[in-house]
Amino acid sequence: MDTETEAILDAIGPRLRAVRTSCGLTLTEVAERTGLAVSTLSRVETGHRKPTLDLLIPLARTYQTPLDSLVAAPATGDPRMHLRPHRHASGGIIVPLTGYPGRVQVFKHVLGPREPRLRAHEGHAWLYVLAGTLRLLIGDAEYLLAPGETAEFDPRTPHWFGPADATPVEILHLFGPHGDKPVPRVTHR
Repeated sequence: MDTETEAILDAIGPRLRAVRTSCGLTLTEVAERTGLAVSTLSRVETGHRKPTLDLLIPLARTYQTPLDSLVAAPATGDPRMHLRPHRHASGGIIVPLTGYPGRVQVFKHVLGPREPRLRAHEGHAWLYVLAGTLRLLIGDAEYLLAPGETAEFDPRTPHWFGPADATPVEILHLFGPHGDKPVPRVTHR
């Protein structure tokens, strides 16, 4: 077994103990819920027994957590399959859809009600409304965009965008940090 795999397996026991204690459960309670022996659970948590799928699956169910979070295996394949949403400081959720530093970035935003605060910065922005109504302020102009509508603008002009009312709005946001912008090659009707 290679050292990376060995390190991943060695980290599972302590992770299981941390998850169990954060759930406020004792080994006895987990044993009752999973049908696994207390001694087996203890040996896995202390690293005296290697975890197997027949042990991990009932634990994932009991802890109501994905199996891969218990194992913490390295991400493989397409990084878009391992999206990590996070809360934005100004409110709402942002899901990065690309990870290309210095190139055009793509995000999905779910924006809740918030007060407009105009800001300006370098780059180029393109928005596509997925759901809800987007209120977009660019300088002194105000626009309301419905699902399927887009906006493209230079963010050096003070701007703000968010929901038009108390209902959250979902958008796709393409941002070119160096002024890169989408180049339409085909428009077919």
